[in-house]
Amino acid sequence: MRWQDGCFSLLDQRILPEEESWIEYDSADAVACAIRDMVVRGAPAIGITAAFGMVLAAREAGDLEGQEFLRRFDEAAARMVQARPTAVNLKWAVERLSMVASVAVRAGSPGREVAQRLEAEAMAIWEDDIRGNIAMGEYGAQLLPDSGGVLTHCNAGALATGGYGTALGVIRGAVSAGKGITVYADETRPWFQGSRLTAYELIRDGIDVTLLVDNAAGLMMKLGRVSAVVVGSDRIAANGDVANKIGTYQVAVLAKRHNIPFIVAAPVSTIDPDMPSGDAIAIEERDGSEIVSVCGSRIAAQGVKTVNLVFDVTPAELVTAIVTERGVLEPPYGPSVSKLFS
Repeated sequence: MRWQDGCFSLLDQRILPEEESWIEYDSADAVACAIRDMVVRGAPAIGITAAFGMVLAAREAGDLEGQEFLRRFDEAAARMVQARPTAVNLKWAVERLSMVASVAVRAGSPGREVAQRLEAEAMAIWEDDIRGNIAMGEYGAQLLPDSGGVLTHCNAGALATGGYGTALGVIRGAVSAGKGITVYADETRPWFQGSRLTAYELIRDGIDVTLLVDNAAGLMMKLGRVSAVVVGSDRIAANGDVANKIGTYQVAVLAKRHNIPFIVAAPVSTIDPDMPSGDAIAIEERDGSEIVSVCGSRIAAQGVKTVNLVFDVTPAELVTAIVTERGVLEPPYGPSVSKLFS
């Protein structure tokens, strides 16, 4: 992502790795559409994008003041939060900027000054995310083996964050520490984030990566070629239940069956202390057209019904550790999360 002269730009992740194309956005509603349409994805990246979307909302309402400014701003915030309901970072970022706006308006700041304050806050969220990812990588690297295969599902790298990565940040940290890691990337249907994005990132970094079809994870574990699993998350409940890309749950079950560590890497902003368990997490369902076609070519029989659930929830009992920028949480996660937020 880029922010320059009041214009926000996103690298269009829908067409990577074939093409690197940047799209500029000048309104909050356009940014919300970009989130909804998967131009950007990954919980931390969505949160940062939403923050800059709210900066644009403040700029749009910059000629207004007081309660009229807040009314316009809050309307844009409500639309932004609905762009993708599962990833908690989006709601967290919008609420953080809304609080800054409310305090500034109550202090008598004009709309244009509020927009400047929000720009500084959005930049702080972005910079904090990068610093946090690097710290997460250092903590998580200690949990990975000195050598061997590490499986990851979906993309939780620089493209899904402010620029370094959560799960891939852990892998990058391990490689930087001199560990001989071989990465196995699930292709991750139906958007192929593993084959398109994770492979793209790791190849650019010179990190050894091998692509797997999603259905191969269990056999790779049985053959002893996977020593650890590390994934990201879009929301973590207070009890440690983890919502992540569809398919994560079955990878966790397989890892448990083969006594392989299943590690989740996510910033503290991904943990929702008000969500008691994963049972209450809203699971996004997208249009079935995403699974009946690949790159515009239909692969399914005409008339077939579809269920296109985007996320699943992995129970805390299957999670070996949760790596955050503040350290590693270990089970039982309820007390760990409570202590973290207290």
